[in-house]
Amino acid sequence: MTPAPSDNLQIAAPLAPPPPPPAASTTRVIARHPRPLGGDPLRVVDAPLLSLSAMVLNNAGGALDQLAVKRKPAWLRAKVPGGPGYQRLKAIMSEHRLHTVCEEAGCPNMGECWARGVATIMILGDTCTRACGFCNVKTGRPAQADKDEPRRVAESLALMGLKHVVITSVNRDELPDGGAGLWAETIIRTKEACPMMSIEVLIPDFEGNWGALQMVIDARPHIINHNLETVRRMYPAVRPSAKFDRSLELLRRVKEQGVVAKTGIMVGIGEHDGEILSLMEDVQAKTAGSAAADGCDILTIGQYLQPTRNHLPIDRWVTPAQFDEFKREGLSRGFKVVESGPLVRSSYHADHQADVLSEISVARAQRGV
Repeated sequence: MTPAPSDNLQIAAPLAPPPPPPAASTTRVIARHPRPLGGDPLRVVDAPLLSLSAMVLNNAGGALDQLAVKRKPAWLRAKVPGGPGYQRLKAIMSEHRLHTVCEEAGCPNMGECWARGVATIMILGDTCTRACGFCNVKTGRPAQADKDEPRRVAESLALMGLKHVVITSVNRDELPDGGAGLWAETIIRTKEACPMMSIEVLIPDFEGNWGALQMVIDARPHIINHNLETVRRMYPAVRPSAKFDRSLELLRRVKEQGVVAKTGIMVGIGEHDGEILSLMEDVQAKTAGSAAADGCDILTIGQYLQPTRNHLPIDRWVTPAQFDEFKREGLSRGFKVVESGPLVRSSYHADHQADVLSEISVARAQRGV
């Protein structure tokens, strides 16, 4: 006997036909990466009104999609390194196994600086523990720190007969003092070996270890430089392991103890002109402590150049006229020296800055150098 209809009785919808079996390659992928329960949500998504597929980097199939490097304007053409002064320094550095940031970072001024007797030595190896979005120095797990390096650096610099040297380093965050002990020994030995050479150091932030920083300050180089690199807003992309305010505090401590303080930034990486002016004001306001009548002494501003296709892209080319305006603005805000130009880097005309702002020029004059 057929049961009577009920108001609560629901008629089941007809079953949908089963989906076609996946291809063999799809089966292998699913076996390695099982999909969550609930099926494939993309089967019920409406077709897009606008496709962005052509704008997405896709390395599938063996073909590499990469962001193209923008063509450089005419004012960014640098001379090819060469000449006897350049070749002599290169031979000494190779013989003594010294690293230079000039070569590691592909600096466009390397030929000019080396020919003028100015070089930038990189200590503590050539492998950095950080991975900044703009930097061409390789990153990874560094080799054990070379404790004999300070001696070799000092002896090599004595052979080179340089007027000015910039010593920099990779970040060594795995070391308890960030390498500050070797930093201090390198400065002291170099001053003893090269008394008529001015010494500038371009240091990392030591992760805010102010005791480590103090070791470098106590070694008394002529100039201590720590680059901010970019404006505060851009730090997550440009310097993800650094902190803007921590770098300002480092510069304040340097200036407070009577050492010439220097910093530098890149432009054209995504910042706005107004942010650069705000950075200048922040640096001057935050680095003029109770023991310092004024703030940071030197500012360098240069065009960001994308080292490889895997680094942050260039946002804009800043014109020479705009660089001149940045120089005027920096000087009006209290910096004593501002180097601003498309090819300016931290070490650009660094010997001139040392002559202007340190006692080394007086010592050279007394000895007739």
